[in-house]
Amino acid sequence: MSAVDTSRKPRVLVPVCNRQLGDHPFHIVGKKYIDAVRLAGCLPVIVPNLGGATEVLDDWLALADGVFLTGSPSNVHPSHFEEDVYNPALPLDPGRDALTLPLIRRAVDMGLPLFAICRGFQETNVALGGSLHQAVQEQPGLADHRAPEGQPPQVAYGEQHAITVLPGGRLEALLGPGAVQVNSLHGQGVNQLAPGLRIEAVAPDGLVEAFSISPARGFSLCVQWHPEWQAAGNPTSMALLQAFGRACRDYRDQVRQPRHDFKTDPET
Repeated sequence: MSAVDTSRKPRVLVPVCNRQLGDHPFHIVGKKYIDAVRLAGCLPVIVPNLGGATEVLDDWLALADGVFLTGSPSNVHPSHFEEDVYNPALPLDPGRDALTLPLIRRAVDMGLPLFAICRGFQETNVALGGSLHQAVQEQPGLADHRAPEGQPPQVAYGEQHAITVLPGGRLEALLGPGAVQVNSLHGQGVNQLAPGLRIEAVAPDGLVEAFSISPARGFSLCVQWHPEWQAAGNPTSMALLQAFGRACRDYRDQVRQPRHDFKTDPET
């Protein structure tokens, strides 16, 4: 049996969003997320919306050394946490839901490294049995976490508030204790935290800003802010991405079985 090829970059699945552009449907993923996976030292593998059937997931997961869940303008459909749509004007992406929700559960079961941002953070909570506030700004005691309207990206993705990193967790191990300044561009947020999730950081109003998955055998970190924005110049973002990249390399080297790319049986 051949050894694992440690020279190849770890392959990271990046599920896409679905968008109608003119008369044609498109699969879309932001360049900043692809760049973030590359900064982690990994090879992004873009996963189109082919649904969450077991055989489809098996095919994708057979390639994977990690999973990276992006943010998106769309929200998780509230039917997945037994609520009706609160604001029909907000975008939804049921095709992405159909792929990512079962993919998350399978990835966690397999021990695949998982890094999730914004929508990915929210869909991980929903996939594992939690629920969301559909309008955080309307909840008593919670602030408005949405981006300032009508501003260019440099302003919208600027630092908006501090988060408190809770002691004893994965995030503290990566960033150290205390507070970290983050951006804030979300209208939804964690309501009921899914069983088995560990809160890693909170906003000043107490809203969950980061969690890890306690039962997961592999690396897991889900954050509500956008560390992918100008990540190369942000030490906090780079610390998170590099930790994810190390976990993906460890999975490639220690967990994944050696792959046979060519048949060598003389009878074939």
